[in-house]
Amino acid sequence: CFRSGNDGDMASVMGFSGFGKKARTFDLDAIFEQTRRTAIERSQQPLDCPTVSRRKKESSSSSDSDSELIGPPVPKQSTGLDEDDDLVGPPLPPGYRGSTADVEEDDDDEDVQDDDDDVSVFLFPLHKEKTTNVSALALDPSGARLVTGGYDFDVRFWDFAGMDAALNAFRTIQPCECHQIRSLQYSITGDVILVVSGNAQAKVLDRDGFPVMECPKGDQYIVDMANTKGHTAMLNSGCWHPKIKDEFMTCSNDGTVRTWDLSSDKKHKMCFKPRSLQGKKVTPTCCTYSRDGKLVAAGCQDGSIQIWDRNLSVHTKFHCRQAHDPGTDPSCLTFSYDGKVLASRGGDDTLKTWDIRNFKKPLNVATGLSTFFPMTDCCFSPDDKLLVTGTSVKKDQGNGKLVFFDRATFQKVYEIEVTNASVVRCLWHPKLNQIMVGTGNGLAKVYYDPVKSHRGAMLCVVKSKRKERQAETLTQDYIITPHALPMFREARQRSTKKQLEKDRLDPLKSHKPEPPVTGPGRGGRVAAHGGTLSSFIVKNIALDKTDDSNPRQAILRHAKEASENPYWVAPAYSK
Repeated sequence: CFRSGNDGDMASVMGFSGFGKKARTFDLDAIFEQTRRTAIERSQQPLDCPTVSRRKKESSSSSDSDSELIGPPVPKQSTGLDEDDDLVGPPLPPGYRGSTADVEEDDDDEDVQDDDDDVSVFLFPLHKEKTTNVSALALDPSGARLVTGGYDFDVRFWDFAGMDAALNAFRTIQPCECHQIRSLQYSITGDVILVVSGNAQAKVLDRDGFPVMECPKGDQYIVDMANTKGHTAMLNSGCWHPKIKDEFMTCSNDGTVRTWDLSSDKKHKMCFKPRSLQGKKVTPTCCTYSRDGKLVAAGCQDGSIQIWDRNLSVHTKFHCRQAHDPGTDPSCLTFSYDGKVLASRGGDDTLKTWDIRNFKKPLNVATGLSTFFPMTDCCFSPDDKLLVTGTSVKKDQGNGKLVFFDRATFQKVYEIEVTNASVVRCLWHPKLNQIMVGTGNGLAKVYYDPVKSHRGAMLCVVKSKRKERQAETLTQDYIITPHALPMFREARQRSTKKQLEKDRLDPLKSHKPEPPVTGPGRGGRVAAHGGTLSSFIVKNIALDKTDDSNPRQAILRHAKEASENPYWVAPAYSK
């Protein structure tokens, strides 16, 4: 419909009296304001707790109004909220203040805040076995579904909107049979999932876990790995292209980094071969794309970081031979959201940042971050101001931590003691503003801010557990059986002894096999014979020696014929 100030002039020009009834107009600002007020009224009672009021008072005293740092709290000078900010959102889980008991702060560390009530912790017991390592985490782009994988070969699917407080996965599969899950990632559209396991073939699943594609396996006897169609050794890592929805990348112990096209499962798309300083083959342990998808980066077993142009697979565009200590496998590479800084998590217990425009030496280095797993993560916060990674601990020797560093100064601004096991995976989702953490004892935790986080874990934490339906039982004491009447009663099985005696009388069931024939053969049957001429003649003649029991009679039966018609002896002597 038209909405114009000069409807009468236009109507007179076009030759009719008017446009009829005008369309109904809506004041969107008023509707949003009314919705906002309703949400505030509904959430005012659950949010009326000392923690939230104290946080609002502290935030209102801050003068930094344009700081929108999201996630776990950092020192007060770097965070702040406007005075007009209202607390809007779903009600908090009951007793959420007690859920922060898992977060124990170190009072001796001056750089770490003592206020542990500002971080709400929500625990997901994703993998039931305590010995299982949660080695893979993935969230779809919208943040509606979480996928986890572990050393128990299982891939589990979690739907935040469909879960209640019982936190049960709606599907559990083993896509790679008896191979450990090493990496999971949703594509940029969220419709397929890349599964990288301990075998040589990566798989692609749809959102519900059904197979879409399986990469082919290469020929392990070909020397040049670029001439074979796929990987020939165990996979280490994999990721999707950030711009092209059908392209993904994997790296393997066969010394190659390969890109694949989802529409072609016959051969890889391109093959990158990392090389050491001496030109020898070196194993890539992790790989990633740059944010714009133009660069391919790989961390190698010799401690080097090598970066190629995505369209040129021969020579590296950037490389640093001594990025980490030789022989320590880098476990993670990730680019910042602005695409200028690369962060690397090394097996030498360090976390480093690099400027790809000057790739000779690192910008910042953090040491003392122990790691025991080949897939320990590091990631940037959505506002690109923080860098977070996890630490590993030996059994019963402390707690694994989640450590936050300021990207500019690289000072430790915050740390969380997660659990009494290693922190293996960490994932900071930009839309949910929640941090997913996978640990070495089979648990996963979701860290969220009750004010600044959206959806995700906050959708299911407010739901109560569904009551199990009790099966109805009959009040009568009698049981009706379908075969109670004699006409429906089956024949009673007799004893085995009588059945065997009956079978013995049956000539077919009790047929005795014929014994083997000895000698030349009889009764039309030929005995076993050798390969000699005499055996062949005996077989063809089939001599019948039925009366060989008495040799004298056997010879004398020819006496009458010999006397009447002598042939051998008598003619010889007569002559």
